Amino acid sequence: MSLFWRIFLLNAAGLVVATALLLGPVTVSTPVLAGEALVLLGGLAALLAGNAVVLRIGLTPLHRLGRAMTTADLLGPGTRPEVGGPAEAAQLIETYNTMLDRLQAERAAGAGRALQAQERERHRIARELHDEVGQTLTAVLLQLKRVADRVPGELREEVTLAQEATRAGLDEIRRIARRLRPGVLEELGLASALRSLATEFTHHGLTVQHHIPGDLPPLAPEAELVLYRVAQEGLTNTARHAAADRAVLTLRPLPPPEGGGVELLVRDNGTGLGRAAEGAGIRGMRERALLIGADIHLETAPGGGTDVRLRVPAPPGDRSADRTGDSP
Repeated sequence: MSLFWRIFLLNAAGLVVATALLLGPVTVSTPVLAGEALVLLGGLAALLAGNAVVLRIGLTPLHRLGRAMTTADLLGPGTRPEVGGPAEAAQLIETYNTMLDRLQAERAAGAGRALQAQERERHRIARELHDEVGQTLTAVLLQLKRVADRVPGELREEVTLAQEATRAGLDEIRRIARRLRPGVLEELGLASALRSLATEFTHHGLTVQHHIPGDLPPLAPEAELVLYRVAQEGLTNTARHAAADRAVLTLRPLPPPEGGGVELLVRDNGTGLGRAAEGAGIRGMRERALLIGADIHLETAPGGGTDVRLRVPAPPGDRSADRTGDSP
């Protein structure tokens, strides 16, 4: 029933009752007697209370919708406000939910196209670094080696230093290329790629432990890439901003009661989230999670530090709860 008809019928019922009473045993004298005034005031109070209750019930869904609108975040899909209340409020809430679903779908599609373009650009830059700059530095190393065999003894040390600097630059180019295009992910799979990532970040006072089983459920290539990139960004933030000396990288399959899929956890013992605004790296993780329908949460770790937790659902048609229990 609409809010209009609720208020109208309540007022109509009050007026009908008042008219019936006035036509019946209730009379109003002039001047009004004390008992008659109490009856009139009681009827007025009952009518006002009824209107207040109807308006409160009718406007509660709108207040709930207002709270949902102020907390809505397209990068963090949350629960939708419940459709209920008078017809006008229910229609408004349903329209809002539909609009939010459409905006999130458009945001996910746009983010997907942007991330795909980003990955293509990463691959192109990595290939050029490896094929162009890497080959050039390799040629320089070979030339320096030939020069080192011919120069006088007093210059050999300087040539050796130039060789070491060139070799260090070549190693850095290869490291950057590996981070831009994780070939180990394509060649050896997600588990090996994450173990390699943990080893890569174990330097400069940061120790990264990993707990990654080999028997992970099958995941789509897009989901594996998102898991790898979120782990990479989480460890990058730990190394650059967290002032941590330990980090743990964990990937575990989710049991059927938890919906199947996998959960990635990057935990450090650093300074924690604090009150700083989310940067581009965290927004990028949220966009990647939204792209594959995953849930990502950043929270304070037990004992301090930060937890980055990403839950990736099982692929459609491959839910663990639907399996017969045999290992693939």
